[in-house]
This record gives sequence, C-alpha cells and structure tokens, in this order.
Amino acid sequence: MSHSKSDPAFIVASSTRRRFLKGAASTAFAAPFVTSGLRAEPPSGKLNHASFGAGGMAGADIDSLSRSPHFNLVAAADVDVSRLDTLKQKFPNVRCYQDWRELLEKEGDKIDSVNVSTPDHMHGPIGMTALGMGKHVYGQKPLTQNLHECRAVTLNAREAGVMTQMGIQVSSEFTERLGVAAVQAGAIGKVKEVHTFSNKKWGDMEPRPDRVDPIPDGFNWDYWLGVAEDRPFLGGGYYHPGNWRKRRDFGTGTLGDMGCHIFSGWFRALALTTPISVQSFGPASNKDNWATDGKVEYVYPRTEYTEGDTVKITWYDGDQRPPESVEKAMGTIKLPGQGSVIIGTDGAMLAPHGSTPRFARNGEEFRYKFPKLEPRNHYLEFVDCCREGKAKPSANFDYAGPLTEAVLLGCLASLFPQELLQFDSEKVAFSNSEAATAAVRRSYRKGWEIAGF
Repeated sequence: MSHSKSDPAFIVASSTRRRFLKGAASTAFAAPFVTSGLRAEPPSGKLNHASFGAGGMAGADIDSLSRSPHFNLVAAADVDVSRLDTLKQKFPNVRCYQDWRELLEKEGDKIDSVNVSTPDHMHGPIGMTALGMGKHVYGQKPLTQNLHECRAVTLNAREAGVMTQMGIQVSSEFTERLGVAAVQAGAIGKVKEVHTFSNKKWGDMEPRPDRVDPIPDGFNWDYWLGVAEDRPFLGGGYYHPGNWRKRRDFGTGTLGDMGCHIFSGWFRALALTTPISVQSFGPASNKDNWATDGKVEYVYPRTEYTEGDTVKITWYDGDQRPPESVEKAMGTIKLPGQGSVIIGTDGAMLAPHGSTPRFARNGEEFRYKFPKLEPRNHYLEFVDCCREGKAKPSANFDYAGPLTEAVLLGCLASLFPQELLQFDSEKVAFSNSEAATAAVRRSYRKGWEIAGF
C-alpha cells in the first residue's frame, strides 16, 4: 500500500530510509570492503537475488538470470503494482515492494546480488546503495544517468570488490566478439576512424505539456520520480512505461539508449579509455527533452590498434547518417539502420548491430576467416562469477564505466551545440567550459540525497 507524502506513516518511513541510505552507502567510501573471501559460492549453493524493476527490461533480465539453476529470486521492487502482480505469477515466493529502499532495508541480509533495471535516472542511486551494502550488481545500461554518478559508481564497485556486469548482452554474443577479434588481429590494418549510428529517435523537440493528469491506481508517482525534482504526472505514456527515455531528467535519449550497445564493439576492439574532446553538431536539446537527429564527434588518443596520434569517432542518430565516403568504403554492402563502420589502413569493417561483421577493401567485399570462440552467456556469466568469486564478468564496471562515460559525454555535448569541449578525465570536468562542467552532475530532490554522490 502506498502513502501520500503528508501521511505520518510515509514521513516516518522516509526519514528512516534516508538515514539507512546515508549510512549504508557512505561506508563504501569510508574503507574498502573485504569481500574476496566472502563473495565465493553462498552456503546454500544459490545466488539469492533481488530485482529493482519487475516488468519491461527488468522482466527480461529476471527471465534470463533465472535460467541458471543456481539463481533464486528473493525479492523485487517496482513502483507499478500491476508489474509486481505479473512477476508473482511466475515467481510465487518472491517478496514484493513498491519502494526500493524498503526492499534493501528489509531484505539486505537475505540477498547476495541485485539487478538494477529501472529508468536511467535511478540506475546510479540504487546501484550505489547496493554496492555500499556489498552486493553484486547487474546494472542495466547506461550504467548511470550522468557523468559524476558514473565515475563514482565505477570507483565504488572497484573498491567494494564485488562482481558487476552492465546489461550490454550483445557484447557477449559471437557477432560483437568476432568483430573485436578481427580488428585486433589486423584484418583491416590500423584503424583511422569509426562511424557509429542508430536510426532510433528517442527524443522530443517539443516542450513539456502544461497539464496535470490523474495518477493511475497502483502506480506510485513519488517513488517513480525518485531523485528527480517534483512535477505533475502526465499520462498518455508521456513518462511511463517507456517514453521517459526522451526526457532529460529521466533518460539519456537515443545515444544513451543505444550507445552502450553499439559503442561496445569498437570501444573494446580499439582498447580505448577516455576521449580528449567531444563536440556535438546536432540540434540543441530543450530544457525538458533530448533532441533527435544527433551527430557527435569524439577524439581519442592513439592506441596500439589505431593510426596517427588520435582517432576520431563519429556518432549519428535519427535521420543523421554517415557521409557518402563511408558508404563508398563498404562498396556494395549496404549500411543497416544500426551499427558501426570501422575504417582502417587496409580496408573497412561493417559491424551491424547484432549481426555478423562484413569486410570490404577498395570497394569490394572480401572474406575474413574468423577465429573459433567459446560461447558465452552474459547473464549466466554474472551468476557464475558471483558464486565462484574468481574471474570478473566481461562487462564489469571497470569496462562498462569508461564506456558509459563516452556515451554520457555525447549526451552532455548535445546541450552545447558546436562547442568543442576539452575533457579532463582526472577531474571529470571540461577545461574550457564552466557551463559544461556544471552539467556533469545533477541536483537531488530533498529527502532523496544519495551518499557518495
């Protein structure tokens, strides 16, 4: 049962949970967790797990994790009661909550791991709090909604010594791994540039409507807002269940939605770390919503797989597409709606999102003999690593954190069209823009402050 903010029961519970959150998460920065010996296989042989989110992507994550015979879903939290009711039909013994803070307060000593599969703005707050309690974390992409949170979560996970995995499941599939292997083996020579793209349009050029709609029964709008500033509920799917991706306070637009997936192949293949600069050439986002039809250029320092002192990566979304020269490099191979073209000194590789790479040289397609790779399941890998306490998952936060930072840098750059932003990675700031540096972090709603942020 949900309570209004004026209800004494709500006030007392919220006050208690605020104290709990500050205490739990702050310990993550007080001293490193001693977890190496504690995070081996649980005594029961099961990984006792809690899910933040019960439907949509969370439902898909739960279904995939539960394919392991060692997985045990203990509890779930979702602001929408109807989604919890549906989940309980599949997992009758799961204990359900609308408030994620209450779940951690009551179930914290009964769980080993969590998945954070909520709207983007709550990835960081929930993930940081779970890490502060020493829980293994499967975090949906993007890892967080802003740069400051991303760096903090990455460092906190490393210090905690727990197992982590970001939800970029395509990175475990043969398609992406074959492309990574081919580039690193020199199939197209040294890489000169990358063009990466998605035709999705997770944006909205219109301002927020000036109206107030009734809140549906069983849906807790206050909990859904979480750390975001208060505002009236808008129905018609404006926020819930999926259009929050278009809204700046809750999502990260097309780049945030698809970037972590599509960037991952070339990011890993080129062994990239953090860009030197970022510049947006697309339209400006308004104060409420992300723009559509974006174009962002990144400049990275050289690696062993690139040519020259730097390498340029260009992102396109919506109606923006790579130039004719890129299409020409692939010859008769047509570019799909989503993917990347990696251009090297000895050819070019098309990495279609979720499909097998193809190669061209001098405008003609050529065959490349891929190496044999062992199969890998992104979800079961996480479960096994949590239980065994040995190798880290392949998309652990030490990898996923810098990858997410790249994506979020592009989102931030879209707020400052045409400005060349020089990124100081050590300070998580821009050396030539105070305004852009101010956008690195967000303000949290009173009563929803998260320790460590």
